Amino acid sequence: MTQRPLTTIGFDADDTLWQNEQFYRLTELQFTDLLIDHADSDHISARLLEAEKRNLRHYGFGIKGFTLSMIETAIEITEGEVPATVIARILDIGRDLLAHPVETLPHVRQTLEALSGNYLLVLITKGDLFDQERKLAQSGLGDLFDAIEIVSDKNASTYRRIFSKVGDGPERAMMIGNSLKSDIVPALAAGSYGVFVPHELTWSLEHVEEPTEAPRFRKIGHLGELYSVIEALS
Repeated sequence: MTQRPLTTIGFDADDTLWQNEQFYRLTELQFTDLLIDHADSDHISARLLEAEKRNLRHYGFGIKGFTLSMIETAIEITEGEVPATVIARILDIGRDLLAHPVETLPHVRQTLEALSGNYLLVLITKGDLFDQERKLAQSGLGDLFDAIEIVSDKNASTYRRIFSKVGDGPERAMMIGNSLKSDIVPALAAGSYGVFVPHELTWSLEHVEEPTEAPRFRKIGHLGELYSVIEALS
């Protein structure tokens, strides 16, 4: 009996299943407004990005690390003179980010419902545990997944481990996401298929070149096109 080429499908969460980056952008605008008397907004944003890069290895991905990076940037920009009221406001907008509404993207529910039961579906996301659990619960999509994996980072070993544990190994798995760096390139390196679904807003630290020469790389305009990609593998 011929084995099915694909049995397990992984989905990224933020900006693949629901909106996320737009709320970070709005928060960053509020943050730069708080410090506009000390530097122009572009300079503040650049310093914030530098802080985020430095802090990833300490705090990981997610809102808490972003909030701490905003505080660190405020201290740097003001040369240690940032008022306590500004720190308090940064904490407020960080908490607001933790409570933003969950807005699922087009074609998400229909696609997951069409695949559920025919494939093992795995949510693979990185970030703050509480925040990701909150968004999944509010999305109403949790029951459509066979497994939920909230990880500190995404690399080839992450996908090998998850697809071997949940499914039939990375070679018979596919990863779908909006980040080439986190979702696609490492999944391809693990031996899986990688389906890139671009989002209009993607964090600058997630940008890498498209692996167009990789035989298992695919690119679609939206999740409504995923089923035809999967059918072509049968």
